[in-house]
Amino acid sequence: MTSLTTFYLSGIIGKEVFDADGEAIGRLKDLLVSAVPSGQADPDQQLVIGVRLKIRKKTGFYSFSAFRISKAREMLNVTCTKLIELSADEVDNGLLLVENILDKQIVDLNGRKLVRVNDVRLATLPSGTYAIAVDIGIDGILRRIGIAGPIKRLLSIFRISIPTRFILWDDVQAIDFSNLNIKLSKSYARLQTLHPSDLADILEDLGKESSTSVFSALDEEKAADVLEELETDAQIHIVESLPVTKMADVFEKMPADEVADIIDELEDDKAELLLREMEEESSQEVRELLEYDDDLVGSIMTTDYLSFSSNKTVEEVLTELRVKKPEAAELYNLFVTEKDDKLIGTFNLRDLVVSEPDKTISQIMKSEPVSLYDDQSTSAIAEVVSKYNLLAVPVIDQNEQLQGMVVVDDVVEDLISERRTRRRRK
Repeated sequence: MTSLTTFYLSGIIGKEVFDADGEAIGRLKDLLVSAVPSGQADPDQQLVIGVRLKIRKKTGFYSFSAFRISKAREMLNVTCTKLIELSADEVDNGLLLVENILDKQIVDLNGRKLVRVNDVRLATLPSGTYAIAVDIGIDGILRRIGIAGPIKRLLSIFRISIPTRFILWDDVQAIDFSNLNIKLSKSYARLQTLHPSDLADILEDLGKESSTSVFSALDEEKAADVLEELETDAQIHIVESLPVTKMADVFEKMPADEVADIIDELEDDKAELLLREMEEESSQEVRELLEYDDDLVGSIMTTDYLSFSSNKTVEEVLTELRVKKPEAAELYNLFVTEKDDKLIGTFNLRDLVVSEPDKTISQIMKSEPVSLYDDQSTSAIAEVVSKYNLLAVPVIDQNEQLQGMVVVDDVVEDLISERRTRRRRK
């Protein structure tokens, strides 16, 4: 085995396995590699630990430690000195290369996209045999059907080469775990490292069943961020496919306005079930937003904002912000209210940073702030934003009580979404 540096999975699958006396034992059906959850620094993460072997009419799993793969005259040979059965736990905590990787869609974590695997490259080292890369190029397909050599020789006449396309194993995330009993949260742990936008794009490219499985494995915070980035159709599919309890937990991690947009697209019965399952405070915020017509400012405002009393000091507000750790959008504009939530002023993060710690908010705030009424037409937003160069505009009711704010980012997203919808209809 030491003489063999690398080989391809396609070269050994279906091969007869022989014992030390040269007698046929069975036929090799698959290789099992260690599936250590990502984030754990384990050098054996891609170590081949087992063989799926068909002996007569029975298929079983055996330790790879007793197997030897050798090469003679460009042909791969597989021998076995002893059949050592693997335990159920060992099998359940492994990844089958043929069943779960070969010909399957995987996530290229580095390229942040879906690709299809045409072959798997393995390498033999003194410490064992490892899966080192997946082949996603046409070379892998030609190798599988046995015409790579002739095709390459023919193309070489015309000075044409077939480019090789490999993805290192460390940059691979499998999608299909249908045969495994590994908890999905562990199996898909590496996807948690992707940006929500990238992960949303991947989910939209996956089939419905796979996208649901991957989404359900995300933690609630990540799931909430990803759900916000999905197209409306994908959002609805996810929400309708997963248990109400799961989705209610995810919704509670999202801004109320984002939840309201999704709820508004659901059937009334489903929407009501979700709202009832959510915590009362979160549910009530969403219900209030749903009461607004789609063409009113209140329908696109967010209720996630920060307001302070005018007698607080700069230092007190900064301390409160450190504790709350608000989202970036919540810092676009900070509001000053009286006890009855009446809006009396605004200030921004810069005002806080450059002001003396003992100054009160009343000394740095802008009185008579620019605002929008919740029952105004959404057409008024563009005029106000462009005229006053604002990133976020406070929204008040007829009693001048603060109801929320309109964030420019959300307005832009709505416009983009509307354009996409119109294009699809055309």
